[in-house]
Amino acid sequence: MELVPQETHEKRRPSPRMWQPVRPEEATRLTDSRLQLHHAAQFGAAAGIAYLPHLPDDSHSNLEWVPALGGLFSRVISAPTAFRVGVRPVKLALLMVSGDNKPLAEYQLHGRTITEARDWVRSQIKLLGADGSRYTLARNYEIPRHDVAIGESFDASEPLRFEELAKWLGNGAAMLSSLTRSSMAAREVRCWPHHFDISTVIEVGTRRTIGVGLEPGDQYYDEPYFYVKMSPQAPASRLQSRPLWGSGVWHTKEWVGAVLCGSRLGAASAQERQTREFLDSAIAASLALLTLH
Repeated sequence: MELVPQETHEKRRPSPRMWQPVRPEEATRLTDSRLQLHHAAQFGAAAGIAYLPHLPDDSHSNLEWVPALGGLFSRVISAPTAFRVGVRPVKLALLMVSGDNKPLAEYQLHGRTITEARDWVRSQIKLLGADGSRYTLARNYEIPRHDVAIGESFDASEPLRFEELAKWLGNGAAMLSSLTRSSMAAREVRCWPHHFDISTVIEVGTRRTIGVGLEPGDQYYDEPYFYVKMSPQAPASRLQSRPLWGSGVWHTKEWVGAVLCGSRLGAASAQERQTREFLDSAIAASLALLTLH
């Protein structure tokens, strides 16, 4: 039986004000801000690496988008005062918050170096009763290069671009959270600090999965984009018979999946519906392709 993309708006009703309108014309102008934010997100990942038991899938280092705080945060670190370390794109800043997400301290990164910021985090961790000397930025993965990694200061002098990134990340987390609420087979929504995507995985069957996410930009598309990938991958020759809605396209270079680039979004009032239609159609197409694979 062929699975045909169908609208599922009734299954996944958005919460009030879920989608923050973005500016498609700005999507390809966020590169420098995105790279700086990627490096800043490593401060949160470092907390998990330094203080949590290491897991085979590196999930100890992943991050959560916390809407109330507008940022990406580590998992809770046990200490006399439990804490999380995170980064907020708006007014690019590091935040220390309690285990229940109450703000404790803030450090704006503009004009500051990675070394200065690391020392600040260590001092805050010590104040919370943990061993600050354990906190290190050493990691077992590489991220895209930016001059902040070689001693340059963070530059948040383009605040609108960081605000735009915050909207993209918030939208991605909200859309994926809506998806996980409607599917018992979907894993938690997390941001992975190496690729910097916010994603979830839907378990389809034995060793068959569909990955759904929001990537702020990478070597494939230098702009934010939503994606749907399947594992195992379907042959590229079978893709054209599977329609995608919402101006989505099939990607076949190095990996196979459906993509909706930020620059292809329409008017603000229609963006959430367009994205939802893309995701619905891409997930349905992926399910069909996995069934045939």
